[in-house]
Amino acid sequence: MLLGLVVSVGAMCGISTVLALIMVAAESTIGNYGDVKISINDGEKEIDARGGKPLLTTLKEGKVFIPSACGGRGSCGLCKCKVKAGAGDVLPTELPWLSDEERENQVRLSCQLKVKADMQVEIDPELLYVREFRTTVVGLDTLTHDIKQLRLKLEDPDTMEYKAGQFVQIETPEYALTDEPVYRAYSMSSVPSDQNEIEMEIRLVPDGICTTYVHHHLKVGDTMIVNGPYGDFKLSDTDKEMICIAGGSGMAPLKSILYDMREKDSKRKATYFFGAKSKRDLFLLDEMKQLENDLPAFKFVPALSEPQPEDDWSGETGLITEVVDRFTGDLANAEAYLCGSPLMIDACIVVLKNHGMPEESIFYDKFA
Repeated sequence: MLLGLVVSVGAMCGISTVLALIMVAAESTIGNYGDVKISINDGEKEIDARGGKPLLTTLKEGKVFIPSACGGRGSCGLCKCKVKAGAGDVLPTELPWLSDEERENQVRLSCQLKVKADMQVEIDPELLYVREFRTTVVGLDTLTHDIKQLRLKLEDPDTMEYKAGQFVQIETPEYALTDEPVYRAYSMSSVPSDQNEIEMEIRLVPDGICTTYVHHHLKVGDTMIVNGPYGDFKLSDTDKEMICIAGGSGMAPLKSILYDMREKDSKRKATYFFGAKSKRDLFLLDEMKQLENDLPAFKFVPALSEPQPEDDWSGETGLITEVVDRFTGDLANAEAYLCGSPLMIDACIVVLKNHGMPEESIFYDKFA
């Protein structure tokens, strides 16, 4: 019986070895797609690359950057582009993110589409001007128990032109949680007039690759690579009343917009509703109070959904949607700027529409 067991184990090991060799051979032959050429926007830019990697990665290595809030995991749906030739069939992992119209128009999810042949790709022309920056960490301040404010000095290039409300992607290098560099997207909270530094407010996500690195490994003086700017979440060119709503690190783009308004001496009426669970989740209260002094038509309304006894809180309470509902009247001629989780955004949209705000007047930046 013992001999039979030894023979069986030996046979299984032999089969496993053969299968492993077959997989290695397949990877080096079937998975080897050779040299490919990617033509972008009818030849405006061309990239020569080796096939086999996702289109998002291949473009990034060719210094063409497509926004991707999730870093290429297929969970945000941002990295869409049109692939006019060389793409093959739409993959099951792309289907949840593509409408019927997008599929008909050859739109693909670049993080899921592997480059196997020459491709003709069409992207937003502005993305060809997105650049990669080498930066130095000059500030890493604790705002709350789970939010840090990261400030980066641009070194090469040493300036960035962007609009208040836009975002960048930062690169997390290899470390304990990742065996390759990983990109994630974060809104800038800084004022665009300071073109030599950018600032972000980053909330710690449990086991998050980039947020764990920023909170527990990054130090002042370290070098970081970022690319950008991206995004069309920005202040409209009107004088309509503004309703701003955010929670947590959703503060970032709205802070940038409000600080930019202060620099430009804006007279627009604006009310900013900021939601948090308890007092320990509030931050930048002094800065918001100063904005109320500097912008006569601005009001900041923080609210706690779960105030603790030790908070000694006398301000607004309840879900932020409930607070907005109580504070606002007819919003038919107002605009809204929202930043936060998809659930929060969706709930706020319902409230705003119930107060008469047209959906086309609601601008938002959802966290993936």
